[in-house]
Amino acid sequence: MKTRYWSRNMAVTLLAIGSSLIVKGAALLQSPGPLTFAPGGILIAADPKAAALVSIKTGDGAASKNGQLAIKGINGKIAGLLGTSADAIRIVDLATNPDSRCAYLSVARGRGAEAGAVIVRVDGEGDLSVVNLDPVQVTRVTLPNPPADRVTGTGRRARNQRLESITDISFVDGNVIVAGLSNEEFASTLRSIPFPFEDTAKGASIEIYHGAHGRFETRSPVRTFVPYSIEGEPHILAAYTCTPLVKVPVSQLKAGAHVKGTTIAELGNRNRPLDMLVYSKEGKDWFLMANSSRGVMKISTDELADAAAITSRVGGGGTEGQAFETIESWKNVFQLAPFDSNQALIIRGDDGGALDLVSVQFP
Repeated sequence: MKTRYWSRNMAVTLLAIGSSLIVKGAALLQSPGPLTFAPGGILIAADPKAAALVSIKTGDGAASKNGQLAIKGINGKIAGLLGTSADAIRIVDLATNPDSRCAYLSVARGRGAEAGAVIVRVDGEGDLSVVNLDPVQVTRVTLPNPPADRVTGTGRRARNQRLESITDISFVDGNVIVAGLSNEEFASTLRSIPFPFEDTAKGASIEIYHGAHGRFETRSPVRTFVPYSIEGEPHILAAYTCTPLVKVPVSQLKAGAHVKGTTIAELGNRNRPLDMLVYSKEGKDWFLMANSSRGVMKISTDELADAAAITSRVGGGGTEGQAFETIESWKNVFQLAPFDSNQALIIRGDDGGALDLVSVQFP
């Protein structure tokens, strides 16, 4: 895939995982959610409404010789494939198979609580197809203690927290790391699930500080994250609404532990991080983060190991911590994925209008 800061001390919990089972059938996904890839071309799809993960053997071949991809109006083409209109679909996530460079899109067909879930494959020549789950043997794991499946609040404040049971996923060193909400006291969660899917022991609670709010935070989920090795140690770089960026050592996510994540950047309030990736260029690593209202940020990896923790309020919509720049030429981008060593695959376009799926050179 895939893969999103405030600065409160966010208590996150690494929880136990429920039982896994082998299933077949088309009605596997109740809702569209994040995507990522495990080795061997295995696609892992999240189903937030079911609070579950499903792994799918794609059967992709070798990468196409085509080194670029450009599909104008991808939402309209998906709508045509599904026999509906462009305004009746929503693209939820994008992931690329690193072996084949085929793109996979998590798509909501329909609007509102009754929207269906479809996964669409885009091959190297730009041809679209619906991923058929009927003949494919898949593994499914269900998460314990998800939020209740009910709408609370009214009007603009209406919210079903079950749909945030899984907000992002990534494959890290033989495990699937899952961010989202639970019904626990510390609602914001990180879960580490061994892959192939197995049960896991109780995990660790994590605390972070949210600078824009000047307080500890325990109930808002990670919106997007990427794994990254700092001085040889695997970490999670996680982003939250109103935009704190937090680093968490994966090694500390042990059963029963209480871990304090380090807030290394405050990237501005009134903003929701949408997607992240990490890439290398000219011998240096960078993070890219797409945002709802602050464009695409190119974030430095310099001195991550020694980055000072933000522990006091950052007011007035200000920024602090890890250096970044905004990529002005990347407008209206809301999905990011690595495409090859030199390019990202992005989805961009105006809300309610035509969306394009294109490969672009890393900045």
